[in-house]
Amino acid sequence: MAPDYRAGMTALDITEADGIVTVLLNRPAQRNAIDAAMIGEIHELCADLEAEPRIAIITGGTEGVFAAGADIAQLRDRGRADALTGINGTAFERIRRLPMPTIAAIDGYALGGGAELTYACDIRIGTPRTIFGQPEPGLGITAGAGATFRLVRLVGESVAKHLLLAGDKLTADRAFQVGLLHSIVEPSDLPTAATALAQKMQKLSPIALRATKLVTDADPAAHPQVDLLAQAMLFTDDEKHRRMTEFLSRREPPANPER
Repeated sequence: MAPDYRAGMTALDITEADGIVTVLLNRPAQRNAIDAAMIGEIHELCADLEAEPRIAIITGGTEGVFAAGADIAQLRDRGRADALTGINGTAFERIRRLPMPTIAAIDGYALGGGAELTYACDIRIGTPRTIFGQPEPGLGITAGAGATFRLVRLVGESVAKHLLLAGDKLTADRAFQVGLLHSIVEPSDLPTAATALAQKMQKLSPIALRATKLVTDADPAAHPQVDLLAQAMLFTDDEKHRRMTEFLSRREPPANPER
């Protein structure tokens, strides 16, 4: 048996139950700041979820901080070549492209790279104390790991530019209003809410779920052709026939015993 890739991890705590993978950002002393070690472990996680697709929940726990951004001490020492490599952005893009859905369960601050990690996920659940922010220009840099394009798609240009250019924060209520958060629950209920959503997805056809995510994320110019191709593939799948047959059998009226 191959050794468990999770055994040597220190920045992520990864557990799995009933086919749902839960990923805990695990640098509490650094407020879960995203450093090179965490990025390396995110790549290992993605390799596993690419090889064996499962639904994943990414969380910082319920201690009031999801992730306070990138590790500034490391970021300060990175040069032009590092920026062109896209150290954080490449890892987050890999999360975005995972075959099965990802859920970000966010309690407290999600700032800078921490916020960009949540934007790469498919769905975000927060708590009343969840706060998003992009402080990068105040540090002399841009939000270079996805906020400049993902946030625009998620909340629209006006709201995105307010965060990116004015340095203001987005509270949980406002994030829910603009659609960045799917729902808001109490911190103690966050793990249960995220798991319940993952379990709801898990009841669906896995191949249809993968195809739906792929088509939804496709470049707008690819529609509607990409939708038709995905549908054509699913129409010949045994899972489609089985599920539709079960649906129709539930709708058939019971036999009349008096006839």
